[in-house]
Amino acid sequence: MAETDGPNEHADERIAVDRVVPAAPEEIFAVLADPWGHVDIDASGMLMAATGDTVSAVGDSFVVHMDREALGDVPMGEYDVEVVIEVLEPGHEIAWSIVGTVKPPIGHRYGYRLTAIEPAEDGSARTLVTSYYDWSTALAEWKAIFPVISEQHLKGTLGILARTVARRRRG
Repeated sequence: MAETDGPNEHADERIAVDRVVPAAPEEIFAVLADPWGHVDIDASGMLMAATGDTVSAVGDSFVVHMDREALGDVPMGEYDVEVVIEVLEPGHEIAWSIVGTVKPPIGHRYGYRLTAIEPAEDGSARTLVTSYYDWSTALAEWKAIFPVISEQHLKGTLGILARTVARRRRG
């Protein structure tokens, strides 16, 4: 399911949070297209490392090395997942599904939508960043485990994203 569905469609199977980030959409997108960018901004504590190249097209993928012990909910320890890009519109939206230890994949999706907004009073760029987590298309036998990541994790990740973009700008 695309994030562009109506606002109330599957509302109980999706979390979305917003934050204004003082940067251009392209700067933010550069972090989100970089596998290590995901590790850098993760507020859940589960993403430990990444392997792969910057994504540039739907179907691209990379591996994230995870540690579920950070959540303290399921004793899965360390494992790898493959992030598979399902939506990629540079400077606007990126979304992906996860292929992990469960086969077939569970069917949930994460993503970010970037919307340029009016510049700040000093003329600097600003972007409304929406982070979303959607399990409406997850396999029925897995829906009871959701949400795994909380709204607070998504909000925290957006805060870290803002800090990471600012740090990258400074070099």
